[in-house]
Amino acid sequence: MMMWHFLIFLLMVGWSFATEGAKLIQTPYSKPFKAVVEFYFDHPEKIGPALGWVSNLVYVLTNPPYDYSQEDIDIVVISHGRELPVFAKENRKKYESIVERIESLSMYGVRFMVCSMAAKQFYGYSEKDFYPFVSLVPSALTEIVHWQHMGYGLLIPQIIEIKQGGVP
Repeated sequence: MMMWHFLIFLLMVGWSFATEGAKLIQTPYSKPFKAVVEFYFDHPEKIGPALGWVSNLVYVLTNPPYDYSQEDIDIVVISHGRELPVFAKENRKKYESIVERIESLSMYGVRFMVCSMAAKQFYGYSEKDFYPFVSLVPSALTEIVHWQHMGYGLLIPQIIEIKQGGVP
């Protein structure tokens, strides 16, 4: 008999937790919000979804309940993979929609930096080949470490390929 009471008690407790939903937590982020984002992809088109990660940061922080100003957000994107041609002016037509998103994010204060070592060695690019909203840095790796030492949190977008008709 005692066992039945205990089982009923467990069922009731379990049921009460099952009817409750998750709680939304509004983390009190500190200002300025500082992030360094590493772009290192095996295909240029993967930069599109990665820009979604950056846009998400800007969107969440500039809307309620945070309402950060542009001065409260400092995001640095450092690129050194096969997405580099997206940043080259000669490829604007091919990557126009992506370039427009990058340009738009740069107007929100997001800084885009490209590894000059990779740009030169793999693509033969120099400073003149890039848009004015792109800065070249000597080495992406040392630059990423530098920003981390300056207190920026490292974000590395993981872009997965989703096959048509389902999850990966």
